[in-house]
Amino acid sequence: MSTYDYDLFVIGAGSGGVRAARIAAGYGARVAVAEEYRVGGTCVIRGCVPKKLFVYASKYRSDFKDAAGFGWTVDGARFDWKTLLGNKDDEIARLNGIYIRNLENSGVGIVNSRAVIEGPNTVRLVQEDRTVTAERILIAVGATPKLDDSVPGIEHAITSNEAFHMDEVPKTAIVVGGGYIAVEFAGILNGLGAKTTLLYRGEEILRGFDDDLRTHLHAEMEKKGITIITGDNIAELDKTEGGISARTVNGKALVADQVLYAIGRVPYIDGLGLENAGVETDRGAIKVDQYSKTNVDSIYAVGDVTNRAQLTPVAIREGHAFADTIYGGKEVIVDHSCIPTAVFSQPEIGTVGLTEAEARAKHKIVDVYKSTFRPMKHTLSGGEEKTMMKILVDGETDKVLGVHIIGPDSGEMVQILGITLKMGATKADFDATIAVHPTASEELVTMRQRTERHVQGE
Repeated sequence: MSTYDYDLFVIGAGSGGVRAARIAAGYGARVAVAEEYRVGGTCVIRGCVPKKLFVYASKYRSDFKDAAGFGWTVDGARFDWKTLLGNKDDEIARLNGIYIRNLENSGVGIVNSRAVIEGPNTVRLVQEDRTVTAERILIAVGATPKLDDSVPGIEHAITSNEAFHMDEVPKTAIVVGGGYIAVEFAGILNGLGAKTTLLYRGEEILRGFDDDLRTHLHAEMEKKGITIITGDNIAELDKTEGGISARTVNGKALVADQVLYAIGRVPYIDGLGLENAGVETDRGAIKVDQYSKTNVDSIYAVGDVTNRAQLTPVAIREGHAFADTIYGGKEVIVDHSCIPTAVFSQPEIGTVGLTEAEARAKHKIVDVYKSTFRPMKHTLSGGEEKTMMKILVDGETDKVLGVHIIGPDSGEMVQILGITLKMGATKADFDATIAVHPTASEELVTMRQRTERHVQGE
């Protein structure tokens, strides 16, 4: 008989924590999970899900415009922010309820409290003013938006957390940052009618993505009316009668109704009590091994709080693998290479595998197949948006190293592409696949003419 209150105590009921708790309970473990806010975590409550609902909403402006080319007359269309907020909140509440029911039906206890680690096997529940013990503790508290506290007036800015609850859509907005959250919210605000400026300190948006994706998205966003300023940053913010005044490092003066910071997310470890158990961190993230174990044998961590990929599906996979390994008797190691991902920018991005820069650094010969074309929809709509698709191939083995696409439904396509790359598909396999016509995706199997070849040393 165990001397602990629980076999597993999970701190954080987001995607990774919930999956780990449910799977562990399914193997017979006595499990409880503590959540200080709402069950569902960042993705469901204030991240991926509401964001994509906002993306859908913001696209209707261009959809109504495109409809004219297909014979539709759309008169009197108007947007109501309060309706969108209310419907979004209803959907989040529905999903929150599903997560709670799934935990309860799995036999997992839910504790509505902040949890602080007090030792290798002890957790203090702050709101309930009591401690519990567990044979193992799993940390799955995720990450939180980052603000630049060195900027005078930073208190006048908001993050993505507050953007989901704004009283109204601003007439003018500045989005600070160049990552996927920044470009997504720039598209959302622009689509909902805000005159939007994207300000990024780097030389080009979407650092870490394939360079052709970065430059293509930059051009397409500007076509849609978004002003993009790179190589600059906010030096100071000030609240004025005309809105929020922003002075940049390079001396630009900008004014907007709203300033949204999207400069990244940091692991939510402040006040977690890691020092009480001696848990090691790596640049502000919890350091773990391939089995998600920290340097303390009884404490594990999954998801955005760790020093690995900050993506919801990765957290889910890590949580499942942890439970399978510890409670299911299966040794499961998550492969963090070749992760497919989508950016719900406008236009949308789907990407998997190596970028061209990475491929050329790792492989002697890299063949590039690239196509840029006008989507079929815009032949009648008159829209100027272009789709780009790019396949990177090892010139010695014919293995596909990376696929990068930007255009409608790219996120849907890249899920299937992720499977093909995971299985080690070759360019010959792509070429041997019969196309689905008429679709944009058929371009992936009909690009036969190599556009570039790069040989190391040449």
